[in-house]
Amino acid sequence: MTLLILLAAALHAGWNALIKISGDRIAVMAVVTLAGAILSLFALPFVESPAPASWPLLALSIIIHTGYHFFLPVAYDHGDLGQVYPIARGAAPILVTVGAFVFAGEHVSGVALVGIGCLAVGVMALTFDGGKASSIKPKAVFFALATGVCIAAYTVVDGLGARQAGSILGFAVWLTIGDGILTFLIALMWKRREIIAVIRRSALIGFAGGAMQIGAYWIIVYALAVAPMAMVSGLRETSVLFAALISTFILKEGFGVWRFVSAILVTFGLIISRAKN
Repeated sequence: MTLLILLAAALHAGWNALIKISGDRIAVMAVVTLAGAILSLFALPFVESPAPASWPLLALSIIIHTGYHFFLPVAYDHGDLGQVYPIARGAAPILVTVGAFVFAGEHVSGVALVGIGCLAVGVMALTFDGGKASSIKPKAVFFALATGVCIAAYTVVDGLGARQAGSILGFAVWLTIGDGILTFLIALMWKRREIIAVIRRSALIGFAGGAMQIGAYWIIVYALAVAPMAMVSGLRETSVLFAALISTFILKEGFGVWRFVSAILVTFGLIISRAKN
């Protein structure tokens, strides 16, 4: 399970990097999510439809994911991948732990809380690198935190919905179809020209991003349905390490002392979380 979640983390960091570097970010997000919806349609005949009891949570999750799809690219308009990504991801584990306790009755041990805390502090530390490229921008922080709230909300809703759906993958497939189409339709009213330009210039990038997006998401939904939500969320945040590598070596955003400290904290948190699993 741990290796699957780490694979999902790497895929997630990869498609986020594509959003950051591939032109108008809302337009690229729209194309990526539409591509994910199209790819999900091919999986539809092979999965069971989610049970009616999960439909309200499915609809709510589609709405939350759609909000996430707009907050994230706007955050990237104002900040670096190496700054926005850890803020958004770092805010999620603590919020998920609280949400899982309140709505699912999940209790987390003291040692596990230490691991989750290390992961959260570690990813947030990436935002305080003192280099020139990492100066804090209020709009970037605001939209990144809004993204983090969406991440925490859909993590809890997805976990509850997948458990009620009867078919975990069925829930995930219907969700990626729904949020992909909804995101694209809303963006089309706002960024029609930019979306057409992205499709003409880099349709293959859109499908690559869509494949990574749904692959990462389907793995996580499965994990949320069979493992404690707080633990899954904590391990998932190791995607920040992959994002830090992309930020440093591909986007050339720099790697300062805080990123080194963050890597140690995240690794320590990961070891503790794995020990408790």
